Amino acid sequence: MDLQLPPHEGPELSVVDMHTGGEPLRIIISGYPSVPGHTLLSKRRYVREHLDHLRQVLMFEPRGHYDMYGALLVDSELPDADLGVLFMHNEGYSTMCGHAVIALGRFAVDYKLVKEPQSPETQVNIHCPCGLVRAFVQYSDGQTGAVRFHSVPAFAFATDVTLTVEGHGDIQVDISYGGAFYAFVDAQRFGLDVNKSRTRDLVDAATAVTKAVKAQVKLNHPVSDDLAFLYGTILTDGKDEYSSEPTSNVCVFAEAQVDRSPTGSGVTARVALQFHKGLIALNQTRTFQSGATGSKFMGRAVEETVCGDFKAVVVEVSGRAFYTGVSRFVQEAHDDLTHGFLLK
Repeated sequence: MDLQLPPHEGPELSVVDMHTGGEPLRIIISGYPSVPGHTLLSKRRYVREHLDHLRQVLMFEPRGHYDMYGALLVDSELPDADLGVLFMHNEGYSTMCGHAVIALGRFAVDYKLVKEPQSPETQVNIHCPCGLVRAFVQYSDGQTGAVRFHSVPAFAFATDVTLTVEGHGDIQVDISYGGAFYAFVDAQRFGLDVNKSRTRDLVDAATAVTKAVKAQVKLNHPVSDDLAFLYGTILTDGKDEYSSEPTSNVCVFAEAQVDRSPTGSGVTARVALQFHKGLIALNQTRTFQSGATGSKFMGRAVEETVCGDFKAVVVEVSGRAFYTGVSRFVQEAHDDLTHGFLLK
């Protein structure tokens, strides 16, 4: 049956949908106005203050869902960058997203956003709000494959911090930065298993930790105050010491949003934390598994560096992303729900 597009009035937004380890990424390719700003962080502030209604259109229902994730491609002020990107989710705008970088690396090569691809790997420099991230995309016979990326300097911010967590008493947490700040807690401290417990229970525990950190810990970042906020809490299986066996975790970020992947920036922060504690050596590769889907990322510290007064490492994270669709979304003028809504 040859069906024509139905008539409609109103603006259109075009996207390419992908997933990395089960975590969605909606890449916006048209429909946004030009985003002004001399820096990527100023562009991030502008979309938050002036274009947030478009985030809600694409992330929220009826076009998205509570756990949708998006990427808006913008110009970068960095001469080495192939593209700039702003990340978005159910609450607002992140500073880093590893699963998105993996997907965007492949997307950039396939959609010819970089110069002539090279085999066996093509480098794609992606300017994220946290800084320049270098992705390396497998490329052979015109086909893209797995992607690895090198993070911005990642560091342990604070370890064994005792917080009063509502409903759970005093809990010790670690806080680490991998392009965004995360709190880390062994799920067993709540009587939970990241691979077997109900998602609702994991979300409730992680959300309680996030609220406690935000209320009781002042974060700071040497580069910019825009980076100094807690993005979420990652519950782990407690297996932090190096092993050839996978270690599992579940990340709950933004407004109780659950990452289906092992979380690329979370893996970055967790490797930095393990390195800081002497539990993993430089260039020791670990497998990190999502407790939600079982998907896997590989992570390792590849270089020691500094970030302000913090001893830091550059972390390499690798995984695979896949295309799931291409869509043209419309906003009809008389649709009372066109601006989006969320159901938890």
